[in-house]
Amino acid sequence: MSRARVARRIAAGAAYGGGGIGLLGAATVGVVLAEVQLAKRSVGGGAHGDPPRADGRYGRAFADRSASCEPVRFAMLGDSTAAGQGVHRARQTPAALLASGLAAVAERPVDLRNVALPGAQSDDLDRQVTLILSDPSWVPDVCVVMIGANDVTHRMPPTRSVRHLSAAVRRLRTAGAEVVVGTCPDLGTVENVYQPLRWLARRVSRQLAAAQTIGAVEQGGRTVSLGDLLGPEFYANPRELFGPDNYHPSAEGYATAAMAVLPTLCAALGLWPEEERPDVSRREGFLPVARAAAQAASEGGTEVTAAMPAGPRGPWALLKRRRRRRIQTPEASPLPH
Repeated sequence: MSRARVARRIAAGAAYGGGGIGLLGAATVGVVLAEVQLAKRSVGGGAHGDPPRADGRYGRAFADRSASCEPVRFAMLGDSTAAGQGVHRARQTPAALLASGLAAVAERPVDLRNVALPGAQSDDLDRQVTLILSDPSWVPDVCVVMIGANDVTHRMPPTRSVRHLSAAVRRLRTAGAEVVVGTCPDLGTVENVYQPLRWLARRVSRQLAAAQTIGAVEQGGRTVSLGDLLGPEFYANPRELFGPDNYHPSAEGYATAAMAVLPTLCAALGLWPEEERPDVSRREGFLPVARAAAQAASEGGTEVTAAMPAGPRGPWALLKRRRRRRIQTPEASPLPH
């Protein structure tokens, strides 16, 4: 069965309450998870303590230009990758990198709140969304969600995983926030994961990423695939792009991921200078959402967003490959209380 069809079945099961659709057969899943546990024992030994807190105001210099310049409210949700586990400075976390980049593009200050939790699975998103929306005076303009790896390693059924993500995107969109989802990373890139686990982990990760894309896009969000983008770079340069625990990204690895997400984050707010129409020379175009999701899962840095209400094969989506730019990131000022 093609990745697009599997992803569509998972997303449909999530939408209609099914729970029995798996990514692989039960016996294969058992082997994969047993080997994942063995692999996890050989990684993770170098990370200690909580990730640095990056909450605060970025791009404060832009506020000095105009007293009426309202800050962009930006929220980060997800797991240890969203939290920035593995680095020691707040400015090295993906949330800080994105907040600084967004401030530079918007030429406005950005207020960042990060509720991501190391070890979180998708069922924690309900709690995180509630935290973000608990203050009626601070409703986010845009949110980034990075989640999925722990769902794979902790045996969460993919339909349940996508159901939780879809519900979170729906709540945030209903509250008026734009939403960008960085889909499940490629677990086959972890240095101490060997064959055949590497191939199986890659397959499971990409199938979940494709299903996440369908679920998020159908709720009005945008997605960016991180797996294939980071995969070759992490595999070729593990000492540079993995952190001291050999599992989470290093500062350079987080910068690579942030550069992939930033264009979509800015585009969601109408700030990115590129045309929203597809560029045929970059192999962009309109596709049924399941096909777009499958293609994005195989090529990192690829954006998928809703395009048309429906077509002969269901909802359609726009697949974009936006150009990335590196942006310097200053330290943040604390958020006012």
